[in-house]
Amino acid sequence: MRQSLHASDRGLRCFFDKSLSSGVGHAAGNVLGRVHYGHGSASALDQGTPLLSVHMAGPGTDPFTEVWVTDRPVRAGARGDLLYAEDGEHIFCATRVPARDVYRDAVHEAYHEAFALIAGLGYTRPFRMWNLVGSITGGNADDMEIYQDFCVGRAKAFEEWSDRIGPMPAATGIGTLSPGIDLYFLASRDGVPQHLENPRQTPAYNYPDRYGPKSPSFARATYLRGTGGDPDTLYVSGTASIVGDDTVRHGDIAGQCEVTLANIEALIGAENLRRYGVEHGFRLTDLDHVKVYVRDAEHLPAVRARCAEAFAGHAEVAYLNVDVCRRDLLVEIEGICR
Repeated sequence: MRQSLHASDRGLRCFFDKSLSSGVGHAAGNVLGRVHYGHGSASALDQGTPLLSVHMAGPGTDPFTEVWVTDRPVRAGARGDLLYAEDGEHIFCATRVPARDVYRDAVHEAYHEAFALIAGLGYTRPFRMWNLVGSITGGNADDMEIYQDFCVGRAKAFEEWSDRIGPMPAATGIGTLSPGIDLYFLASRDGVPQHLENPRQTPAYNYPDRYGPKSPSFARATYLRGTGGDPDTLYVSGTASIVGDDTVRHGDIAGQCEVTLANIEALIGAENLRRYGVEHGFRLTDLDHVKVYVRDAEHLPAVRARCAEAFAGHAEVAYLNVDVCRRDLLVEIEGICR
């Protein structure tokens, strides 16, 4: 845990707990939710807060717990397979879809139930989502790629809830090391999300049919304008070596790192943010709570070295050796700017 995190910090924030604990005892603030990136998959209300465990740590990478904390009182609960906690302004929601031959209907149902929950509680503005997909580029029983199968179910839920839930926010879709799909997300009650696209990339929801029957449902980033004195926060989606809608620098880990970092720079920079009414921009050195997903273990040292150059020395950075959402993508990076 970074020593700069204090209970007096305003609003929603996160930190990476890399100890053997699950993060509750070390949290400066009230815990809204935890995601343990470790060696198993499970979900439970633990110590009074949601805990989602996902199998994403392996040789060459260390387990850690992503802990979301708030300065407001928290109320936690469960509804069916959903775990959630709310603080009056933010809600954390998590669920797991067990392994199955075809995922689209179960994913649609999971998203439908989650949207019904948050809408019923008054949190109608999702601003960050994570979709952790086992065998993400493998095939299902219909010979469809599992990620494409997942996208069909997710898109159907967004279409059905488009008049009650805000537009598609920043998101990550990434592989895990066990079958099944783990989902978690954050939504706000009054904070206003501004969803951003990248001038270097085609919006994911406009991808051509060759990437699947339904395009991925996410924005490249979401800028959340805080309320009640909370700081504004920029959530950067999982970003990879894609220009337009094409993967570039095939088989070249150094090249894919450079394109990925250039994409993030263009996304968070002042010129792009001004298009969305945000008066200031960010640099790579402003990025924190960074997760770096590396497909091939032998590339971890090179990626670590390049990220150490790109990000500030005080930034929390975690590395995971998992598949990315396309077979030809070698690395993906996400993060947060405040």
